[in-house]
Amino acid sequence: MTAQPDTDLWAGFDAVTAEEVTGPVWDEPVPLGIRPDLPGFPVDALPDWLAAMVAAVAEETQTPADLAGCLALAVIATAAGGRAVVCVRGRWREPVNIYTAVALDPGNRKSAVFSLMTEPLLAAEKTLMELSGPIRAEAETTARLAKVAADKAAAKAANADTSTRAQLTADAIALAQAAEGITMPPKPQLVADDITPENLATLLAEQEGRISVLSPEGGIFDIIAGRYSGAPNMEVFLKGHAGDMVRVNRQGRDAQHIDHPAVTMGLAVQPEVLEAIGQIKGADGRGLLARFLYAQPESLVGRRNLTPDLIPDDVADTYTRRLGGLAMAMNGWTDPALLTLTPEADAVMLAYQKVTESRIGKGGPLAAIVKWASKRDGAVARIAGLLHLATHPENGWTRPIEATTLAAATRLGDYFTAHAQHVFDAMGADPAQEAAHQVLTHLRDTTAVTFTKRELFRQLSRGDFPAMADLDPALALLEEHGWLRQQPPPPRTGRGGRPPSPRYETHPRLAQGV
Repeated sequence: MTAQPDTDLWAGFDAVTAEEVTGPVWDEPVPLGIRPDLPGFPVDALPDWLAAMVAAVAEETQTPADLAGCLALAVIATAAGGRAVVCVRGRWREPVNIYTAVALDPGNRKSAVFSLMTEPLLAAEKTLMELSGPIRAEAETTARLAKVAADKAAAKAANADTSTRAQLTADAIALAQAAEGITMPPKPQLVADDITPENLATLLAEQEGRISVLSPEGGIFDIIAGRYSGAPNMEVFLKGHAGDMVRVNRQGRDAQHIDHPAVTMGLAVQPEVLEAIGQIKGADGRGLLARFLYAQPESLVGRRNLTPDLIPDDVADTYTRRLGGLAMAMNGWTDPALLTLTPEADAVMLAYQKVTESRIGKGGPLAAIVKWASKRDGAVARIAGLLHLATHPENGWTRPIEATTLAAATRLGDYFTAHAQHVFDAMGADPAQEAAHQVLTHLRDTTAVTFTKRELFRQLSRGDFPAMADLDPALALLEEHGWLRQQPPPPRTGRGGRPPSPRYETHPRLAQGV
């Protein structure tokens, strides 16, 4: 009779052998904080000619439409900012200047998109400068002649006899006051780049209360944080968004007051810049962060079409003509145009306000970003004004904003809300979480089964991990979540020498690139 094997013994042997060979069975890993699926920019919410340009620029440059779309709003605000306000209801007024910030990593052709979208503004600026040339020349000549006349009158009064000196002195004073009162028109400027708060205030005074900062970099945040002054200086940026009075003190001249300043900002920054601005002292408490409309689209790098469709000439020509025409038409306004809402548009606005109000209370879905969300209705009103002027660039100031335009603005408001929630989450994120995400992405891309800490350090960027110890929080977090486990160190066979670098195993899902 043939002996039967002891099945219990063999089962135990299989279990031991499996564990010795492959290690303990892996549990399902706990996901790290997952980037939400953020909505794409609703290009079709823009007027046709603007939407066509945004889509064409995104296609030719192979960039997310979010970049050109946010910049489209900023360039319309540059053309119209300070020259129009939206009367929402009663005495509630919103100017049509906005702050936008798009976060994208380097290599995403941000400069190319900025060049394509802002070129008509720079052309309009050049035209305005040429048109103002004769006016400035006349003012300079008038001022020079007035100064000469005042000087001659003063000399005549000084040499007059007693009987005529009083009258001649009075005449000289009047001429001097008239000469002093002649103002010199500045060279028109629509756009500035990275600029100090002091120079921005001066430009606002010179440019009749409006200026735009458009830049494919985020250097302006370093300036706000105190690159030159050593302390945060955001006063003019706060007031320039809200339209609150700014006082400008310039050496050797009387202080000037800008009653309703209008600053527009359209920026593209690296994602870590958005996280850094959250650390600027006072930026959150004073409301600077709440004034920006944020976007953080997914990069197309690595999956771009290398033979994209080019921007059609008719699309580019229409964009240039209409944007330039709007900038030229509204440049001469002194009192801002008042844009009103139709009753139907007011109903759309009121419905949107009710949604916002229901979500910003304690425990509401927008409670975590209540400072930003409290401004989103005003932002929607501003966007509606911009869409209205872009829809009717020849005469938008003569007609009210319609319900369809307001509805399109609310779609953009929802888009910016979703992105703001993500950006503010990132601003307050644990640095270990961010580092763990980077390590996990690297391991998934390399499909490593095992690695040493030293090998990993050599493969990662020194900009992100300057020292090997900077890996410790990320590796610890990934172990806690079950993505890694550290192997026991091998036995030491001799004295001295550098101890071996810790070795880790990765979860099988990473080896499969999952």
